[in-house]
Order: sequence, then structure tokens, then C-alpha cells
Amino acid sequence: MNYLLAAVAFSVLVSVLLKLFPRLGIDTGQAVTWNYLVASLLCWWLLSPSLASLRGGDAPWLGLLGLAFILPTLFMVLAIAVQRAGIVRTDVAQRLSLLLSLAAAFLYFGERTGAQKLIGLGLGLVAVVAILARPGGEERQRGAGWALLAVWVGYAVVDVMLKLIAQAGTPFAASLQVAFVLAFMGMLAVQGLRHARSQDGFSLRGVGGGMVLGSLNFGNIVCYVLAHRSLPDSPAVVFATMNIGVVVLGTLVGVFAFGERTGVWNRVGIALAVVAIALIALAPST
Repeated sequence: MNYLLAAVAFSVLVSVLLKLFPRLGIDTGQAVTWNYLVASLLCWWLLSPSLASLRGGDAPWLGLLGLAFILPTLFMVLAIAVQRAGIVRTDVAQRLSLLLSLAAAFLYFGERTGAQKLIGLGLGLVAVVAILARPGGEERQRGAGWALLAVWVGYAVVDVMLKLIAQAGTPFAASLQVAFVLAFMGMLAVQGLRHARSQDGFSLRGVGGGMVLGSLNFGNIVCYVLAHRSLPDSPAVVFATMNIGVVVLGTLVGVFAFGERTGVWNRVGIALAVVAIALIALAPST
């Protein structure tokens, strides 16, 4: 259970850090770039992934390249959502991406469903609509809706891509290792182009922010995996606790630490999200 609580904390701390970057004078693009270098080094050190499955001609390189593109892109969108919509609504939108992953499992992967999961799916969709409602007319709220939608869809796309890569026989750790390295190389090229155009050099603050971000990001992944290993007979409990825990902790941090506003519909959406996640995670196998 300690691993699970740590995973929840790391996930929320990533959002907190993205919210604080502009206040600390840290360029988010640079931090995200170095984040992938740190994450790739930690992955190699702690998980020791075997890359043997990638040496064959049938290795899913197209999927890995796609994953390497969408991961940093999604990170940048997540940063925009945290700034414009707040930690509360962003973390809920991120966790509700399981609705789209579940729909993909039904339609594409042939997973069977039952009434409880369908009810959870319906409640979750209502929750998404409620979360998208603007709690006020502040200037910073403009453009928040598209960012939240992008986070919601983006995390589901990542989940589906990881499933497809796994079906091709690539272990999870190897997928992460390759995706992190490729993401770092791509983001480093982007930062190089930014530097060439604006003459803005790489900053030590960006490197430092990236080191902290990469540690939190990878810590979230490792602790979640270790939580599943420590509770092998309770995957639904791990899944539900992780998602509901992030929603609850993210809401508490956003409201009390950052004074984020939530409207009536937002609060209804958060409550429905918790119920929907619990229904889906704890539904009996079919």
C-alpha cells in the first residue's frame, strides 16, 4: 500500500511542479526535455530493460516512434491545462481518460463488458462534461476546455498505444526505455531550434526543473508497477485506489494550496468521477 500512496503523491506532485514552473522562471519546454533524459537513465538503472525483443524485423518501431512523439507533446499540453484550468480539473480529466481506454478495449481489443462497467462509463461521460464547465470568467480560463479535452484523449491514446506495443511482444520496461530516449532526442532537437531562432540559451533552472520533474514522473511509474506486484491478487483495488486517490489529492491540493475555484458542476463532476472509477475498477470479470 505504501507504493500505491507514493504513486498517488508523485502523480499530483508532477501537476504541482508544472503549475509552479512559470512562477519559478523555469521554461517548461526545457524542463520537459531534461525530464526524459533523467527518466531514461532511471529506467535503465532501476528496471534494467531487455531490448532483445526490438532486434527482430517485427519490432513495433512505428508505435514506439508514435509514443515518443505523443509523450512530450502530451506533457506540454498537460502544463497548459494545469495553468489555465487548474490542477483539480486537469487531474480529473487525466484520470477519466480510462473511459476512452475502456471503450477501446470493448471495440478494438475484444474485451467483454457488463452492466456495472457500462453504468460507470455513462457516469464518467457525464463527469467529463461537468468538469469541462468553466467555474468563472477569469482570463486564465480561456482555452482551458480544449486543453482538458486534449489531456483526456491524449492519456487514453498513450494507454492504447502501450497495449498495442505489448501485443507485439515488447516488454513494458523496454517500451518505456526506447520511448524516453527517443522523446529526449526529439525534444532536444526542438530546443536547439528554439535556441537558434531566439538566441535563448539553455538555463540551469531548466535542467534543475527537468531533473526534479523526471524523478517524480518516473517515481510515479515505478511505484505504480511495484504496487501491482505487491498486491498481485488485487489489481482492481490498485487501479481504483490510484485513480481515485489522484482525483481526491489533486482536488485538495488545488483548492487549498492554490486557491483554485470550482463551480457547482465541477464539484458534481468530481463526485461522479470517483463513483465512475470505482464502478469500473471493482466491476466483476465477465
